[in-house]
Amino acid sequence: MRLTILGGGGFRLPLVYGALLGDHAEGRITHVTLHDLDPGRPAAIARVLADQAAGVPDAPKVTVTTNLDEALRGADFVFSAIRVGGLEGRAADERIALAEGVLGQETVGAGGIAYGLRTVPVAVDIARRVARLAPDAWVINFTNPAGLVTEAMARHLGDRVIGICDSPVGLGRRVARILGADPDTAWIDYVGLNHLGWLRGLRVEGRDELPRLLADPELLGSFEEGRLFGPDWLRALGAIPNEYLHYYYFNREAVRAYREAQQTRGAFLRDQQARFYEEMKRPDAPALATWDRTRAEREATYMAHNREAAGAGERDEDDLESGGYEKVALALMRAIAHNQRTTLILNVRNRTTLSVLDAEAVIEVPCFVDANGAHPVSVAPLPLHATGLVTSVKAVERFVLEASESGSRTTAVKAFALHPLIDSVTVARRLLDDYTSAHPALAYLK
Repeated sequence: MRLTILGGGGFRLPLVYGALLGDHAEGRITHVTLHDLDPGRPAAIARVLADQAAGVPDAPKVTVTTNLDEALRGADFVFSAIRVGGLEGRAADERIALAEGVLGQETVGAGGIAYGLRTVPVAVDIARRVARLAPDAWVINFTNPAGLVTEAMARHLGDRVIGICDSPVGLGRRVARILGADPDTAWIDYVGLNHLGWLRGLRVEGRDELPRLLADPELLGSFEEGRLFGPDWLRALGAIPNEYLHYYYFNREAVRAYREAQQTRGAFLRDQQARFYEEMKRPDAPALATWDRTRAEREATYMAHNREAAGAGERDEDDLESGGYEKVALALMRAIAHNQRTTLILNVRNRTTLSVLDAEAVIEVPCFVDANGAHPVSVAPLPLHATGLVTSVKAVERFVLEASESGSRTTAVKAFALHPLIDSVTVARRLLDDYTSAHPALAYLK
């Protein structure tokens, strides 16, 4: 089978290739095409992949191209991990929002809206090309904002595009580990939107073990989300929120920490990755070792400003393990290609899963996966406080989609002004003015 990776110069791509190297099943991925607009970046990543493949028999062949149509033709799976505007764009998103006293994180609040407005048109073009050039291919979307982008692509690809994220997977694995359960066999009751969801139960042999965790302050304070949100707040919610909900529940503290920091997360990653790709221009640079060292620093500093605001301290070694989006992607491809039925937390169209949203709304929820794709499971309704957040943010996503399609500045202003973390129409207008000035990709908004 052939896998095409869009954003093939992306720093995290070796995680995906590493998962492929461990797959020796019949019908596995045998050819990987890296597509990127910048030929230098995938060339650097290809060196890392070559180091990974050393000594591995029948490692998937890797080719690099800057021609999108060429990359898509003949693909069985398309993995989308693009970043429109690059990390410089992310850093600008953060800086502009913080200057107005609001959050500029890449998927949440003003930054997420700006990122969505410049990414959706590109994602829609990709979806149309896939439908024309590789109509039988399945698209796995990791491009942020993942739920929003998946919904935009689904309007052209239907259920053949599925969004993935490692946040809920990592949360489920951490909770299972604390409770002494096997995360691969426990049933994780998780529901919401991408970066806006709650773990409401963890069932082992039919018994929900989450109440045992919520009743034990020591256990609650022993893992990432417990330190981030605090045991008292988790008990009050009766659930474990996705880490990104810290931006909502502790917004003032998060904004203050970001404004006081020497560097935003986007600026840190921009500078760090610039050093990595520059170092990789040296022919004698040890590719895999250089990548490993850079990745370790990246993981250790993840959500550092939020942990500082919460007084949570440094990340524990156990919490450094990612949710394994590369493993989710591999499991998803296996299930579809070989009808190896499994259950995964994915971003898919709602259908009738959450009654407060329409059938086309993309949500993040456990799904049964087989050769026919991903099917969301039935879940209990969200409590009122969660319903309010989910419907408000989904409304904002819809305004982003509408603005991207129509080019309407008025609709784009509505997206900013109606987000729960932006408290002023005047601020919303200034944000859009500043973002359109900073990003040529937003020139379509009139």
